[in-house]
Amino acid sequence: MSALNDTKFNSAVFLLTGIPGQEDVYLWISILFCLMYLISIVGNSVILFIIKTDPKLHEPMYIFLSMLAITDLGLSLSTMPTILGIYLFNSKEISLDSCFAQVFFIHSLSLTESSMLLLMAFDRFVAICNPLRYASILTPPRIAKLGLVFVLRGVVLVFPVPFLLKRFQYCRANILSHSYCLHQEVMKMACSDITVNSIYGLSVKLLTVGLDFFLIFLSYVMIIKTVQSVASPMESLRALNTCISHLCAVLLFFTPEIGLSVIHRFGNSSSHLLQILLGYVYLLVPPLMNPIVYSVKSKHIRARIIRVFVK
Repeated sequence: MSALNDTKFNSAVFLLTGIPGQEDVYLWISILFCLMYLISIVGNSVILFIIKTDPKLHEPMYIFLSMLAITDLGLSLSTMPTILGIYLFNSKEISLDSCFAQVFFIHSLSLTESSMLLLMAFDRFVAICNPLRYASILTPPRIAKLGLVFVLRGVVLVFPVPFLLKRFQYCRANILSHSYCLHQEVMKMACSDITVNSIYGLSVKLLTVGLDFFLIFLSYVMIIKTVQSVASPMESLRALNTCISHLCAVLLFFTPEIGLSVIHRFGNSSSHLLQILLGYVYLLVPPLMNPIVYSVKSKHIRARIIRVFVK
């Protein structure tokens, strides 16, 4: 075993991974990722600007959308340095402290994104199932409190993770399979008992992402029952059409999130390339696609964007 792998945690480094066997096209891959990051940052920034400057968009649905855009910006910025560092400068080393910090930001922001999607589902549920009380239920102070509670939930639950990782010594193979640090991977590099980390990580996932997904599913079951019982087929389609953007965002986030968690914990025989590609989809695609989907589907945002760029 190399001297590097024998060192203690306070002097060791991890090696991040790009796409093995594709080193000769790293420049083209870096161009693709740069475009994705540029579109993500510009798209989410435009959404925030439009919502902030247009008083007509100061409604619960758009306020929740702005929270989602802020979260997506955070996810993009937390992974950009390491991913682009690999493909542009072949910079694969990351110190343990930097890795632990990235673990905290990625996982806390992921939990926050899950929470924002749940709040947006609650918004659609109230708007369709109880429209007469919509304004009295989703008041600005209540929206602010809900947003703050769910952000704190992500921060508080993930805060112990870097300290749980820092107590280990890392003496195994120090090559990670992604271009960024994830708790599921980093803990496997330790030469100590990781039972506490494994149980805590799985519990947090089930009580946050798992619970959020179940509540979102339940809200749509109730929405479908409501529109079928009180509306004509045309009105039902019109009501459900207001949910399409949110459903797209839910699928874009939860599909790779759940898939990657399953692969890391139970899919030891899964394809390494599939794990790498799913990892990129997990963190790069939702921040890229969410502003595009909402800009296309929301006529108010679309019209406002067109007005801004025409001027």
